[in-house]
Amino acid sequence: MSLPRYSEYKDSNIEWLGEVPAHWEVAQLKRVLDIQNGADHKSIETDDGYPVIGSGGPFAYASKFIYDGESVLLGRKGTIDRPLHVTGKFWTVDTMYWTKISADACGRFCYYAALTIPFDFYSTNTALPSMTKGVLSAHPIALPPYDEQHAIATFLDRETAKIDALIAEQEKLLALLAEKRQATISHAVTRGLNPNVPMKDSGISWLGAVPAHWEMRRLKALSPAITVGIVVNPSDYISDAGLPFIYGGDISEGHISITSCRRIDPSDSDKQAKTRLSPGDLLTVRVGAPGVTAVVPEECAGGNCASVMLIRSGGFNSNWLCYAMNSRMVRYQVEVVQYGAAQEQFNIGHAVNFWIATPPREEQDTLAAGIGKAVERIDALKGQVEQAIGLLRERRSALISAAVSGKVDVREFALEGEVA
Repeated sequence: MSLPRYSEYKDSNIEWLGEVPAHWEVAQLKRVLDIQNGADHKSIETDDGYPVIGSGGPFAYASKFIYDGESVLLGRKGTIDRPLHVTGKFWTVDTMYWTKISADACGRFCYYAALTIPFDFYSTNTALPSMTKGVLSAHPIALPPYDEQHAIATFLDRETAKIDALIAEQEKLLALLAEKRQATISHAVTRGLNPNVPMKDSGISWLGAVPAHWEMRRLKALSPAITVGIVVNPSDYISDAGLPFIYGGDISEGHISITSCRRIDPSDSDKQAKTRLSPGDLLTVRVGAPGVTAVVPEECAGGNCASVMLIRSGGFNSNWLCYAMNSRMVRYQVEVVQYGAAQEQFNIGHAVNFWIATPPREEQDTLAAGIGKAVERIDALKGQVEQAIGLLRERRSALISAAVSGKVDVREFALEGEVA
């Protein structure tokens, strides 16, 4: 995309804003947006009515509306970097600000300008970023004449819609790759890699046929020991340094994050020998994302775990069992026994009886290697798609920032409807 600059600029005297077109103003946000507080909606929530809007958009209904008209919504706690543009009657929550737009300002331009507010510059609360009404009101923006605001908004509406459509297509591709990855793993651990192998009824209705030479075995028959990680005051064992101390949040499918995990002193880990980790063991999330499993790597040797299911390595291929645990074969069984509305979880008493379609050890090795290669190819494609999405989002942000700060002149393209 090639866009021209304005013919003349002036210094805004604001370091992060830099130069702005000579005929533009530098004004505070309150010049175009009169910022108002949102309010709690619980007492007026209904099954139908006026939309209640939070940082992610409408999520409930209210019997009253807080405002009727065009407004830019600004997050005040936690979601300060996600402004919204709304029209009509609405209610907004107490973690959001709503605004009255000045009569001589274009609402869509104000929305795009709000997207460029350098929230990190203002916010010092990293745990829950927040901004006061006063700070937001005083935020300086580059402000062109109304007709130019409208032209910029028209241009950005069109161009960001194009980018958003490309992002949506890439996100669809990500979903397809995730489905293919799961299907590849699930097929391999229940049918094997040989399409011509004789099959037999597994004896389990939801599983169907499995290779005739495979056995149906309970999880407890595969592992020499299955237990739960430290559950009694695990926080008492957290140390500033030491060996990895793995919680459920550190586990994703096939991977354990050891760079950001908690730590446990080696002597404390030794005292908890029942749950001390050895390479090749498996850890399965019990709470939050039940069933997600990964193999313990060498880097975790001697460490420990908390509130997860620990499956000791045995005469099986750990990578094969990890794929099986992450497949629909086991996930279905997890879904049958899991409980908890706020945080889904399962009991180990149920998990030890999960059925596993079990090939001979040599075939486990072959399956693990074959699945690994297939998954590696899919994950490589996933990485490329994620990179493309990242670049598109960067392009979108850069385009908005350049247009609303006057770094590029889009007036001609807003009228023509095309970008060179």
